Amino acid sequence: MNATDRLLQNYARQVRLPWSANIAGMQRVWFAVYPPADERRVRARLQHFENLTREAGHGWTCVDLTNLLPSWMGAHDYREAAFEEPEFFTCDDELEVLAAKRINDVCTSDEADANAVVAVVGLASLFDYMKVSRLVGRVEESIRGRLLVLFPGEYRQNVYRFMDARDGFNYMAVPITSSENFLTA
Repeated sequence: MNATDRLLQNYARQVRLPWSANIAGMQRVWFAVYPPADERRVRARLQHFENLTREAGHGWTCVDLTNLLPSWMGAHDYREAAFEEPEFFTCDDELEVLAAKRINDVCTSDEADANAVVAVVGLASLFDYMKVSRLVGRVEESIRGRLLVLFPGEYRQNVYRFMDARDGFNYMAVPITSSENFLTA
């Protein structure tokens, strides 16, 4: 069995567990952790994540952040200067705020009730422009069901590393990895 199949198998176990309603937003977050090299494989199997979620009796909706950076950059007043001298370009937290707004809008929609999973895909396209821990911190209060973050990186000893390059962060999310028989309640 390959790593993506094991990740799906472990997700299937996690999504079938009973959901407690009396937990904080940060505990409603699930990180599906996989090697960055498997990004396309995992994205190609997104329908399987949805099917497993629906089979477990939960709703599903997805937020794709893949095109957020090019859309934002295309509308930016200083885009030409940024392309000429990219080393001097910063986006501060504008992109993070925009990503958080998109996720919050979906999390507060009618279809994302307390029995639904909101999946976030496309984080790899935002690497080097935002920190995932801060993004999740901005949206955790709006999570009513569960937030599934498809996370290209690694999880080791309670520390997440985005794209295997960022300094790790310790977050209270439930890790779902491609390790054999890995499950955390």
